[in-house]
Amino acid sequence: MLVHPQFDPIAVAVGPLAVRWYGLMYLVGFALFVLLGRRRIRARPEGAFTSAMLDDMLFYGVLGVVLGGRLGHILFYQPGYYLDHPLEVFAVWQGGMSFHGGFLGVIAAMALLARKYRLPWLAVTDFIAPLVPLGLGAGRIGNFINGELWGRPTDVPWGMVFPHVDDLARHPSQLYEFALEGLAFFLLMWIYSAKPRPTGAVSAVFLIGYGAFRSFAEFYREPEDGFMGVLTLGVTMGQWLSLPMMGAGLAMLAWAYRAGRGMPPAPVRAGNPEGAGGSAPKAGSGPVPRPRKRK
Repeated sequence: MLVHPQFDPIAVAVGPLAVRWYGLMYLVGFALFVLLGRRRIRARPEGAFTSAMLDDMLFYGVLGVVLGGRLGHILFYQPGYYLDHPLEVFAVWQGGMSFHGGFLGVIAAMALLARKYRLPWLAVTDFIAPLVPLGLGAGRIGNFINGELWGRPTDVPWGMVFPHVDDLARHPSQLYEFALEGLAFFLLMWIYSAKPRPTGAVSAVFLIGYGAFRSFAEFYREPEDGFMGVLTLGVTMGQWLSLPMMGAGLAMLAWAYRAGRGMPPAPVRAGNPEGAGGSAPKAGSGPVPRPRKRK
């Protein structure tokens, strides 16, 4: 049996200013998003995406993650608590973010960005999908440092006693999710997206992969107290929210390959951002290459 190290939640303090580990892990996730995004841009210089657009993706994405993640946690898990403690709605540094809420926030944010650059929405989500999992993994490390979102009681040798709960050994489910939703999911997305895929296919695999990894991890994670922690048939809120993700992903994957007939998508070109003036070329427009003669 192990005991949680009970880390100091503050990573760096300078006078009255303090940076918490949980917030620092979000910064790590955003930094990895940019580094991986630049690598993808360099690997496909003929594509629509540029470093300037990546900066916009980060800005829009941060807004979607923070606003959507916080609202999702409040609405999906603990609405009663925050009705009684309304000022704590803004205390994001203490934790309390929902992936599914953040996911919806990012989806909305990327729709706005796609409209700004006059790009197909799914082309944008296909680009960012492989950049996300390592950030999710960093967030789970933040959960572990905070000693929150612990697992269910267990007798496995690596069971851990967490502070602020009881003296039972529990699964370190935050580390399971780091390995599944972070490392394994990243490898899946990075390898699958390394080759050209039909538009929407990478986004579909993201929905299926995250939903599957999260649903599996929920069997070891203690359901949260409060509103709808565990629903009927022993299915947790996280699993219920993951089911439509997997269903939508399977339908989208079938549609992507049927619409593209299994062929890579045509090159996507970004138009001028709205307000920049000039007319925007249509997605996939450009000179048509002459067919080569067979030798």
